[in-house]
Order: sequence, then C-alpha cells, then structure tokens
Amino acid sequence: MSFESSCDETSVAIIEDGHKILSNIVATQIKSHQRFGGVVPEVASRHHIEEITICVDDAMREANVTYDDIDAIAVTYGPGLVGALLIGVTAAKTIAWAHDIPLIPVNHIAGHILAGRYVEKIEYPALALVVSGGHTELVLMPEEGEFKIIGETRDDAAGEAYDKVGRVLGINYPAGPKVDEMASKGKDTFDFPRAMEKDDNFDFSFSGLKSAFLNTTHHADQIKEKLNKDDLATSFQDAVVDVLVYKTKRALAKYPVHQLILAGGVAANHGLRSALDKAINDVPNTQLVKVPLKLCGDNAAMIGAAGYVLAKKNIFAGVNLNADPSLDFDLLEDK
Repeated sequence: MSFESSCDETSVAIIEDGHKILSNIVATQIKSHQRFGGVVPEVASRHHIEEITICVDDAMREANVTYDDIDAIAVTYGPGLVGALLIGVTAAKTIAWAHDIPLIPVNHIAGHILAGRYVEKIEYPALALVVSGGHTELVLMPEEGEFKIIGETRDDAAGEAYDKVGRVLGINYPAGPKVDEMASKGKDTFDFPRAMEKDDNFDFSFSGLKSAFLNTTHHADQIKEKLNKDDLATSFQDAVVDVLVYKTKRALAKYPVHQLILAGGVAANHGLRSALDKAINDVPNTQLVKVPLKLCGDNAAMIGAAGYVLAKKNIFAGVNLNADPSLDFDLLEDK
C-alpha cells in the first residue's frame, strides 16, 4: 500500500511486486484551487483530511485485498506542503502501527522517477529529467536507489512558469495542458530568451523567460496591440523545451547512461515528449523511458514503485517519521 499527499492530490494505491498496479485511487482538488489561481496550502490540507480514509477504502476494495495481504506501507514524507504531507504520513503511520506492517519513507521525486518502472525495467546507470510544478532537475542514478542531482532550477520550476504564463493568457489553473495545446497551433515569433543555455553547468532558470513574456504582453496592452495567443504559447513553450533538451543532451554526453527517464507533471507535455523523442536519436545506446501520461501527475502508484525499491535496500522508518517539506537529493560532488 502506498500514500501520496504532498500537494493537491490525495492518492492511495495497492502495488504488487513494485510494477503491477492493482489500484490507484486519486482524489483531485483542482476545482477547489482554480478560483484562487493556484494551490492554497490550508485548503489542500483540509481536503486531504476529508479524502484520505475514503481513498484507503476504495483502493483496498478495488484491489480486493485486506490488511493481511499488505507486506509494507510506503508514504511520501517530502518534499511538498508540510500540512498536506502530514496527512498522508499520519495515515500511513497509523495503519502501519495498528496492523504491525513495515513503513517505508519515500522521497516524492524518487516516486516520479521510479514510475518509469511501469514502462521498462530500469537499467543503471540512468538519468532522469524531472519537470513539474515545483521541481525541474536532472538526477543521475548510478545504481538502484541512489539519486544525485547534477542540475536544478535556480528560481521558478518549469511547471510554475507555465501556470504564471497561463494566467496572462486567461487560462485557469493548472495551465500546462492548455498552453501545450495552444503551442501546437502557433509559431515561435517572439524568440524569448533561452536562459543559461550556454552556461557550463546543468542548471535551469525560468524567471527571465517569465519576465520577458510578461513584459511583451504588458507592452502590447499599453500600445493597444493584439498579440496572437497561440504564437505566445508556442514561443514560450519552445523556449522552455529548447533549454530542457539542450541541457539534458549535454548531461548525457558527460554521464553516459543506459536510460533517460522523463518524469513529473510537465513530462505529460507533448512538445517536450516529441522533442526528446528526436533528441535521443543523437544519443546512441541510451533508451528514452517516458512515464505514462496517467502517471505523470502526483499519484500513489509511483510512491509504491519507489517503496518497493527502497524495501529491497532495507530502508524503513519508525513511528517517529515526520514530514520533511524541504527534502532533497544530494548534489553530485563532481558535477
């Protein structure tokens, strides 16, 4: 059994052998947060409280299991919103204690990455490009269960930039899917900056791109010029995708790996998936593993996949497990 409650999705799943999904219940809160233009932590926490036991019951019923069938319980304990995390952690600890079941602490980002197990057996060493609302990073995995950051965003995550740009385009939260759809119809006519593309590192920055987008649209409003929204979306998305792909290819050149895993909420972006499909052709002996669209967003099935890997390494937690909203992987020392 696995739990995920790091942000605005309450999810419980039953996973068999780390790669077979028996159930994956997700209670979304999107409609509750749309009126605010983004996730409100207190609202998210209250929804988790309302939904968590319902999700447990639904997951067990769908998988047709009882607590006697559960070998371990995996739970996201960070990173994320502290109040939201605490709901999932408390529920998982309570069930683990009540039924004397081992508890596995899972890093949310490890869950996103290891959701790739539902597509292919992961061959190590591997590299992951994680792109979501809160994170944009390149993670090297020298071996199973080991994660080292070689590049990360220095400001906004890519998904966060999508949501901010979406507000300007008049798109409700979450804006990513709609911006992606619009980008497929327009042209890159604005040539927005590709921040840090030529820097000698694998880090990202999207605040400058966001500012350039806002300045362009505000200036147009001032002079009463009407801009093509599809072209704006295309120009923005091309700038994001170009940098992500360029940095990833450079990382693959420095750190040869068997597989590149594309994970995270923004991994569902069709423009990014298509660009990586083309880019991987220039990287021999490396397979592109794209997390399935239905598992790109936050869900407990990905936490179950990661929990299985950690259990094999005898990584367990006690009832003193607490939420860690700032949890992160270590940096690779020689990056």
